Amino acid sequence: MSHPEQHRGRWRPRLDRPALVALLFGLAGVVYRLVLTLFTVPVSNSDEATFGLAALHIAQGRERPVFLYGQHYMGMLESYLAAPLVALAGPSWPVLRLPMLALYAVFLYLIYRLARRLCTPWFAAFVVGLLALGPERVVRDQLTVVGGRPEVKPAVLLMLLITVGLAAGTVRRRRLAIGLFGLLVGLSVWSDWLILPYLAVAGLALLWAVRRELLGWSGLLLVAGAVVGVAPMILDNLRAGPGDDSLSVFREVSTKAGPLPPWSDRIRGGLLEGVPLAHGLCPVNGCARWQQWFGVLYPLLLLAGAVLAVLAYRRAGATPRGEQVGRAAATPRGERVGPVVQLALVVGAALTLLSYVRSPLAATSPLDNARYLSVLQLSLPAVLWPLWVAAVACWRGTAGAFGRFTGALCTAVLAALAATTLVITVLFAATGTAPSRTEERQARELAAALRADGPHEVYGDYWTCNRLIFNTDESVVCGVLGADLSPGQNRYRPYWRQVGRAERPGYVVEAGSPMERRLRGLLADRADAAPVREVGGYRVYHPDTPVRPWR
Repeated sequence: MSHPEQHRGRWRPRLDRPALVALLFGLAGVVYRLVLTLFTVPVSNSDEATFGLAALHIAQGRERPVFLYGQHYMGMLESYLAAPLVALAGPSWPVLRLPMLALYAVFLYLIYRLARRLCTPWFAAFVVGLLALGPERVVRDQLTVVGGRPEVKPAVLLMLLITVGLAAGTVRRRRLAIGLFGLLVGLSVWSDWLILPYLAVAGLALLWAVRRELLGWSGLLLVAGAVVGVAPMILDNLRAGPGDDSLSVFREVSTKAGPLPPWSDRIRGGLLEGVPLAHGLCPVNGCARWQQWFGVLYPLLLLAGAVLAVLAYRRAGATPRGEQVGRAAATPRGERVGPVVQLALVVGAALTLLSYVRSPLAATSPLDNARYLSVLQLSLPAVLWPLWVAAVACWRGTAGAFGRFTGALCTAVLAALAATTLVITVLFAATGTAPSRTEERQARELAAALRADGPHEVYGDYWTCNRLIFNTDESVVCGVLGADLSPGQNRYRPYWRQVGRAERPGYVVEAGSPMERRLRGLLADRADAAPVREVGGYRVYHPDTPVRPWR
């Protein structure tokens, strides 16, 4: 990546051209996302607010949550990362999201390092350039604090870089590196189970690289690191009651999706909607037909990437002419670790995609659930490498007529990928941020009004409550009700109990919503007599006597 250069008696690193270009791309991507973060784009919601409230509780020493409140399988690492900043600056959306921005920067750096080690410097810079872009679906997964994906992607990349370094012999403290690998595995398992396919292939790559070392102290350190990383999850599950352990809860959530649609519908939703959305080729409201081409091409690119990795592995182990066949076994593992890691990335992507299309949600709700494919960005170097190889061979004139045609076609595909991502990103930045900013302004207006004038104990729907609590720094507490005014999903039960003890709670409802109609029906002739305020698209009712039909 760099070369040492002596300057006035001191040695300083000097970036080569690909590294400099990658650095500029990376800075542009970070600055772009920093601006979005300062304006709270994409829009916040109550899921993210739950992580923010947990960070606030951690900062105040009130709670030490292992899993997301009310969801016993998603780890709270993001809340712990944000807690020191919340303690210093107080709760706000930019403060909450700054650690995610830092994780994105680390992700860019690590994927550049890995792509450069496995492929070529200019290709690595191209990958960073693509990942610097991002319309709403992409930046939402990178910046919002909703669990798992921002932290597990850098973890997997670091694991693979450790594997490459161990195989190549460039890691000095090998046992410490293997212990760190185990720690990253444990933290990733605690944080988000969606990364399990990548953890499996990374583990196999490590086993290939240092299998003999793992029979001794290195293996013990690997296991110890993993146990330390996943210890919060293990301890919590040991204390959990029957049916409340993570596996039982996750299994229950996974089976609530309804009947299983045909494979054809799930594959269509996964490939034609999920894959392009996850790679930033479509706006958040869905893919037009002309934007679905990358999803059609994706399985072919996975196959080509696998074939290329196998061929590279065999070439790395080939015996030079004139030497004995037995010398092939003496080929250093460092020459073969690149193809092994590339193959791991291909298999990780294939397993992730297969896991996704097994779910009914791939067919019934592909737009809302494309976020589960955001980890496919990890495999971008392995997926695009066949296109790059063919394009370079074409422009260097090292291929025949068919090869030149194929290379020209691959060049067009890479150009189309970059151009489409750029266009969708520009459209989002120019016109797509306005709805988010409007919604955020209305949410802040509601919070400011209730914080100043009350009521300070209110009922509302799920998507109102925790965001309202976070925006008011818990000076307003909200209990979640369903549209029929029955108790809803109250993730943090103390809030519900506090509102339940209030003698005169308020009701925050969206104007004209089914919830408002149900409330007015229960108030009957008191509906118009109850004090009502309209703030930011909401109506705040404050009747003299509480309306609690569930009691």
